[in-house]
Amino acid sequence: MPALSEAGPRPDRPVAGMLVALLALLTAVAPLSIDMYLPAFPGMSQDLSTTASGIQLTMTTFLVGLALGQLFIGPLSDGLGRRRPLLAGTLLCLLASVVCALAPNVQVLASARFLQGLGGAAGVVLARAIISDTSRGAAAAKLLGVLMIISVIAPVIAPLAGGLIVASAGWRVVFWVIAGLVALMFAGALRWAAETRPEHERTRGGLGATLRAAREVLGNRSYTGYLLTFCFAFAGLFAYIAASPFVIQNVIGLSEGQFSLLFAGNALAITATSALAAALAGRIAYRRMIAIGLAIGVAAALGLLIVVLNGVPAVPTLVLFAVFQGSLGLVFGNATALALGEAGRHAGTGSAFLGFLQFMLAAAVSPLVGIRGEQTAVPMGVVMVAFAVLAAVAFATLTRGPSRTADADTHVDTDADVAPHAHEAEAAVAR
Repeated sequence: MPALSEAGPRPDRPVAGMLVALLALLTAVAPLSIDMYLPAFPGMSQDLSTTASGIQLTMTTFLVGLALGQLFIGPLSDGLGRRRPLLAGTLLCLLASVVCALAPNVQVLASARFLQGLGGAAGVVLARAIISDTSRGAAAAKLLGVLMIISVIAPVIAPLAGGLIVASAGWRVVFWVIAGLVALMFAGALRWAAETRPEHERTRGGLGATLRAAREVLGNRSYTGYLLTFCFAFAGLFAYIAASPFVIQNVIGLSEGQFSLLFAGNALAITATSALAAALAGRIAYRRMIAIGLAIGVAAALGLLIVVLNGVPAVPTLVLFAVFQGSLGLVFGNATALALGEAGRHAGTGSAFLGFLQFMLAAAVSPLVGIRGEQTAVPMGVVMVAFAVLAAVAFATLTRGPSRTADADTHVDTDADVAPHAHEAEAAVAR
């Protein structure tokens, strides 16, 4: 099997600064679409004459569309290239966003949200695939770290911005704003998203070749290990995201404003550690950073479970929230870089499985943490511990042994570990 530095396509130009900005926007649109309309839920249920469950269904349909879209678009892009699926998916997301803004009832809104997620998946899955096409080693880890920072900042900004929009203009304007962002994304893709997957590297043979590529990727034990490490860790984070509004406000007794500040502060923790991981890429082994992050995450989750079983005292609970979230900044970008490195020439397929499992687990976790109502934090603690431990076990048992990723167990940053344009990509990030 070829070494990582020899696997995958070679770009005909470096990752330019504007392309990095476009990839950041592609990454941000999905979390903005998830969180920006949260403050509007009560008003939407009245306006559309439906229940809270009916409005929550629009979130579920979006997540399912986002997951299935990645599973379909990723492998498709390995055969057709990245540019055409990116443009088609973005256009679908734009049209669906307009329908969301005009939806006369919750049934139309839920259907449009599914299509919005399906189209928006192109940006999420292909942003990672484009990075894998154009960068290797430290360059890829730095770029993926930038995207991870964007993906954790966006959910903080989204509810705050959405609240301001809803208060001043109503919930429909939220979807017009999202449509505007997607239109900007589409224009940027037309201008700056050149094809990064050369013709001779594309998968041929239709569905049969796609299934063979999927078997090859999933048959790589190290890829599967990094896939599960990332997705299980993300599920633990989503358990916190789904439960924290109720735990902080209903159980601990803080106000909505205090919750918003604490949520933002915890997001800054993972932003800071993601930035640290990106800065250390090429200096410290990625596996070492992942191991440290997982160890801290498991300890924080266990501590949190003990705390919530003993009355949910405010200070320890909030501190452990921040520690757990911060620990994942050392995991997400590095696990993604190593997983896509293992996927090699099937980076689109590898990225697709990452996104599919990530968001399907997110959709499953939300009801689990609320299984005993809004006045207890115990289900959240149990779910966080379970997924943190599963992530650590997957990492420890499945990612050992020979790896296609040259930097899996060392911290070198040599030309053998970085694609021809990696250093230009690093310069683009710096700009």
